[in-house]
Amino acid sequence: MVLELTLSGLLLITAYLLGSIPTGYLAGRLLTGIDIRQHGSGSIGATNVLRTLGKGPALTVLLIDALKGVGAITLVYGFYFVPGTSVIPADWQPWLAALSGLAAVLGHSKSIWINFSGGKSAATGLGILLAMSMPMGLITLGVFALVLSLSRIVSLASIAAAIAVSFLVIILGQPLPYQLFAGIAGLYVILRHRSNIQRLIAGTEPKLGQQLPQEVQSN
Repeated sequence: MVLELTLSGLLLITAYLLGSIPTGYLAGRLLTGIDIRQHGSGSIGATNVLRTLGKGPALTVLLIDALKGVGAITLVYGFYFVPGTSVIPADWQPWLAALSGLAAVLGHSKSIWINFSGGKSAATGLGILLAMSMPMGLITLGVFALVLSLSRIVSLASIAAAIAVSFLVIILGQPLPYQLFAGIAGLYVILRHRSNIQRLIAGTEPKLGQQLPQEVQSN
């Protein structure tokens, strides 16, 4: 049991470290020498990268952040295909995948490399969903795309997708660990959008490509 728990713990730590790679922060440093946390919303996510650095860097950050989520789940799945690692029971796999997903989400938003700051974990969460279940991930992406196309507001689309996935995991008959992941991670992503929700209510949330109000940027 000690060996199983040790190996499982190492998988979770690795998932956290993978999720905590600060892609947006690195893009700002490498491309322009800025700390992106000092610009726009202060997030290191793709939306703030778009406002600060432009479309190309934003798309790159979005893709890499999603791949971090894919990697965290693939790490668990792949572990069971490595000869000699069957020491971890097979029925632990969905639980390890769910916990690794949560670790990666936490890592993205609370990165150890940048003093536990980060992004809002929407892109990394999407990558996790795609790796857990392609249909679930694609439908979630579809909800995001639909709301974004209608509203042109990224935060609203992210919140809508986070809410939708909590129902999708049940409708699609996903295992209990994945249902718990969707509920916890979805709520966490929504909570990470608290300031966006306040601006949505006030009617001041910028649309895609627009800058934040000056008073927000100066805080």
